[in-house]
Amino acid sequence: MNGLTNKVAIVTGAASGIGRAIAGRLAAEGSRVVVADVSPEGETAAHAIGGLFLPTDLTSRADCARLADATIAALGTIHILVNNAGIQHVAPIAAFPDEAWDRLLAVMLTAPFALARAVWPAMAGQGWGRIINISSLNALRAEPQKAAYNAAKAGLLGLTRTLAVEGGPHGITAHAILPGLVRTPLVERQLPALAQAYGVPLERVIADVLLRGAPIKRFIEPAEIAALVAFLCSDEAAAMTGTPILIDQGIHASI
Repeated sequence: MNGLTNKVAIVTGAASGIGRAIAGRLAAEGSRVVVADVSPEGETAAHAIGGLFLPTDLTSRADCARLADATIAALGTIHILVNNAGIQHVAPIAAFPDEAWDRLLAVMLTAPFALARAVWPAMAGQGWGRIINISSLNALRAEPQKAAYNAAKAGLLGLTRTLAVEGGPHGITAHAILPGLVRTPLVERQLPALAQAYGVPLERVIADVLLRGAPIKRFIEPAEIAALVAFLCSDEAAAMTGTPILIDQGIHASI
């Protein structure tokens, strides 16, 4: 994609899953990628793509600032920020723990804000920047017992629009990607239990349970999210900003 060669990109939560796919795709397009993750597996992920691993605790504003500073010290600037890291806690409202609420909001809403603020001077100074926030279909359609996740993902939409409005005059664009059901190890491990709980064959769990009302009855592959990120970071998407972009098996269209 045009415009990605020699760009410096930070991808959070890039040790595995969607983040790792995004980091790999940006590296394949010629970007220099920083893998930011609390897991030591980030070292392996960074090595595989010729990137730089910077261990980061996204619950810490200080660590977010250090991530930006260390990236600039090592690679000279920052062009692309992908806020991908996410965690989950499932509990009803009446029993939802304060510590779980605080941690989810810290990782999935406060950290994207803190990182955007930290990279802003570099992006504005060079007149070019791309901020991609990985939100979720849950931003538009809440699931029960996921209060913090739903709230954080919806909050990312408001943050994205603000970044777009303020960033446009500086050459900074911002987007929120709203995926539906993506193939990840966490989801795949749940399939046998779901098959037993709903009394369906394992091979029918995706179509008959997880994606029962969806027009497209298959997982989204992490590589598909990564391809969309690459496009939004490219010169071809320079006139797009502030947009919530659904890649959701058509679920929202069928509501």
